[in-house]
Formats: sequence, structure tokens, C-alpha cells
Amino acid sequence: MFKRSWRTLNNHMEKSSLDTAKAGAMRFNTDSSQMEIYDGNQWTGILATSPEQQTGGTRGMQFGGNAPTYTNNFFNIATTGNATSFGSFASSRYFCSALASRTRAVVDSGEGNMTNREFFTIASGGGGTSFGSCYNHRSATAFASATRGVFGGGNDFSTYGLNTIEFVTIASAGSGVDYGDLPLKANGIGGLSDQTRGIFCGQYNPYTAKSQYLTIAVGGLAAEFGDLTQHTRFQGTCSNGTRGVNGGGNTQTSPNKTNSIDICTIQTLGDFTDFGDLTSVRSILSAASSPTRAVFFGGETPSKVNTMDYVQFASRGDAMDFGDLTGSYYTSGGTSNGHGGL
Repeated sequence: MFKRSWRTLNNHMEKSSLDTAKAGAMRFNTDSSQMEIYDGNQWTGILATSPEQQTGGTRGMQFGGNAPTYTNNFFNIATTGNATSFGSFASSRYFCSALASRTRAVVDSGEGNMTNREFFTIASGGGGTSFGSCYNHRSATAFASATRGVFGGGNDFSTYGLNTIEFVTIASAGSGVDYGDLPLKANGIGGLSDQTRGIFCGQYNPYTAKSQYLTIAVGGLAAEFGDLTQHTRFQGTCSNGTRGVNGGGNTQTSPNKTNSIDICTIQTLGDFTDFGDLTSVRSILSAASSPTRAVFFGGETPSKVNTMDYVQFASRGDAMDFGDLTGSYYTSGGTSNGHGGL
């Protein structure tokens, strides 16, 4: 027999640590002198790091420029300017999504390699290394918290609009783990997140503006979030800790591409609202963010472009020129070490 201990703290009863914690609960570990968060399965340390400590600033990354180049780029989001080559894939791919922690970027499977993922060490700018296997797909949605990455939807050339969701632990390479299902099918749909919630921006076939969300630490069946201002696919999406933006992409109405940027408040269910416009109408682009700035890059107009433009999260308005990618191509793999999930 053991005795359950209780103690009173500021007139509130504190339960013993033997009680099961809920996902998102926090505690101070007196043994390690570190704050920890419960992710639904285990207590995980909260790291006091920043992109400035890791790479001298928030580093945006672009992965999987169109074949045959399979180009990867990086750039400092805080300072406008041209991108620089980042490193090569171990196994080339495009139409691949990406997500990141402070130190590591994980790139999903895509056309060219549809069965495994790779990771890149953000500070080094070197080549990719095999991360683990995944279900056969391309054009999936991706977002992340500081520890966990989520990939959902996509297509396998047979089924367009998968509803499968997988998660990975970013720090530990390994195969994806089944995480739940999407009630609304996704294929080439943008994704964004804050530290607890991830959003799938849009629905595939039937094409609607409906978006859905899940709690990253829990998974399960995604639930309805709200509507985009119009249906888009192959758009650029990213976020800071409060707001998410959705820019450009293919639409279902003529001229079938848009330069519109939408915004949402991630913790408040409801529809996206108009934010402003990109510098050009284009689709098959991507985006990356810092706590203050969102950068959109690449795409087709219908010709492939090297365009990079940006907006400030705090002030609605049209995007401004940022610089150029190293080449002109479409891309769907964008992330950073300073996005809203960190």
C-alpha cells in the first residue's frame, strides 16, 4: 500500500502527481529545474531557445522546387534579400510539404519519392538524411508544435484527396504514426498552427472553402474551424503564435488563380477574413514565418517565378517585395524555425 499525498497551496488543493494529467498541462520539474508540458502521452521539457540562438535569426526554408532541379533555399526572414541554396535531398522529390522545430526541418514524401521523409539540420544548411517511412502520398498538409509534426491528406495517384493523418516526433527519426482522420478530404491544402492547434485550410473534391482543425497533442478526428474567403489549393500558408495567413493558390473560378491573402485567429473558431494581396497572382507557392512576418515564395503565374514577397502579421495590407529565390519554380514545401507552433 502507498499513501496518496496532498498539500494545500494558496488555499487550493494540489493533486498528487499520480493523477493522470490532461494534454496541455504544465508543471515544474524540481529534479531538472525545467518547465514541462504533457503532450497526451508523456511529459516533455519546454526548451528556452530561440531562432536567434540557433541560426542568428528566424530562418525560412523552401524545399522541393519543381523537377528536374529539386531546389532547396533558405533566407533570413527578418532581413529582406535574396535566398541562398540550402542543400540537396538524399532522394529527390517535389510536391512535398515541410515542417520544423527550432533545430530540425522534416520534409514529407512527394513526387519522385512517395514513401519516406527526410530531415535537415537547420543551422548547418547541409543535405537531407532519411527520417523514416510514411504512407504512399504526395501533396500532403503539414504543421507542427515544438515537438510533434503532423502530416495529413494528399494523393497517391489513385486516390486524390486522402483523409489519413500521421504524426512524427521531430527530434526522433522514425516512421509516421496513425493519428486520426480528416472528415473533409485534403489534397494540396495549406496548413498552419500555433503551439496547440493545427488548421487544414480548405477542402478537396468537393471543392469548398471549409477548413478543419485538430489539437496537435491529441490527434483524433479533425473538427470544423471556419471558411476561407474563397476555396484555394496549392496556396502559401504560415502563422505566428496568434494569427494564420493563407495566400494565393488555385481557385475554382476564372481566372483559376488568386493573389488574395486571408487571415484567421487560430484559437478563435470562425471564418477567415481578407488581409490584403500578394504582389502577383500565382499558385503552387509556399510560405514561412517569424513571430512578426510572413514570407510567400515561388509559384506559377502560369510561368514559373522566383518571386518572394512578405506581409507583417500586425498590420493588414498588401505584400511587399522581399527578394528572389535562386531560380524560378513552383514549390509546396515551406517552413521556418520561428513559426507559430514553437
